[in-house]
Amino acid sequence: MAMYKVKPVSPADIKIDLPTRMYRSPNLHAQGMHCGLRALQNGEVDPALKALEERQDEVLRRLYEIKATVEGLAKTVSTPDADLDASTLSRGPAESVLRGTADLDSLLGKDLGALRDIVINASPACPPLCLLVLHALLCQRYQVLSSVHVHSSVSAVPPPLLSCLGPRHIDGYARQHFQLGFTLIWKDVSELQMKFNTQSMCPIEGARGSARFLFRLLGAEPQDPVAATQMDCWTATAVFQLSEGGSKERAAVLRSLNAALGRSAWLLGQEFSLADIVCACCVLRAGQTTSAPVNVQRWLKSCQNLGHFDCVYPLLQ
Repeated sequence: MAMYKVKPVSPADIKIDLPTRMYRSPNLHAQGMHCGLRALQNGEVDPALKALEERQDEVLRRLYEIKATVEGLAKTVSTPDADLDASTLSRGPAESVLRGTADLDSLLGKDLGALRDIVINASPACPPLCLLVLHALLCQRYQVLSSVHVHSSVSAVPPPLLSCLGPRHIDGYARQHFQLGFTLIWKDVSELQMKFNTQSMCPIEGARGSARFLFRLLGAEPQDPVAATQMDCWTATAVFQLSEGGSKERAAVLRSLNAALGRSAWLLGQEFSLADIVCACCVLRAGQTTSAPVNVQRWLKSCQNLGHFDCVYPLLQ
C-alpha cells in the first residue's frame, strides 16, 4: 500500500512526439544529387572549374602580350652616339676603357693577409672566353697572380689553353706581393663553376653569373638602372640564344645587335661594358664573324683594337 497518492495531471492515453535528432537538415539523397557532384562522378569537368581555367589562360595570354610589348620597347630605346669609335684606332698597348673604380675590401671583404683567390673550374671543351677577357682587364687594374691547372678528370689539354692566362709569374711564389689570385682549373664539369671563398661561399654556376661577379670587381657596373637592365638583357640573349640557340635565333640576335650598334659604338652607348664582352665572345665562338652584318663587323673590329680580346683569338683557331 502506497504511503502517498498523487492524482494524474494528464490523461493516461496521451501521445507525445519526442524528437529523434538534435538538428534538422534537408536530405540531399532524397532531393537528388548536386549537378557538380553528378558531373564529377560522370567524368565531366565542373563548369565553375572550367570557367576558372579559361580565365587563368586569358590572364596569362595578356601577360605574355605585355611582356612582348615591353621587350619590343626596350629594343627601340636609342642611346647617344659614342665619343670614341674604336674601329679607327691603331693597335697599341692595351689600355683599359673602363672608367670605374673599385675597392676590393668593400667587394670581397677585408684583407686578412691571405691572398684573395678566385678559383674557376671549366671544361676544356668549352673555354670561358668572356672570363679570359675579364681576366685581362683585372690584370690592368690589380696585381693579379694567375695560374692554370689541369684536373685528373681531364686526360689532355691543348697547349693554348695552358697559356691562356699569359706567361707564368717569375715571382709567383711571393703571394703577398699580389692583390688578387686568379686560378683556372681545366676539369671535366658540365657547367662552369667559380668560387672565391671555398669555405663560406657556394659556387657560382655558369659563365654569365661568373662574368657579372668579375665585372663588379672592376667597379664599372652602370649606375643607371635602365643601362644595368639593358646590360643584363644583352648578356642573357648572348648566352641563351647565340651560344645555345639555333640558326634562326642567332640570326635574330645578329639583327638586334646590328640595329643597336647602328645607333652607338657600344651596346650601352658611350661605355664599353660587360654586354660588349659577352656578346662579342659569343659571336666569335659561334663563327659568325664573316657573315655578320656591317655594324656588327665594325663593332668586332673595335673590340679587337682595344687589345683585351688578344687572349681569345688563339683559342678560336
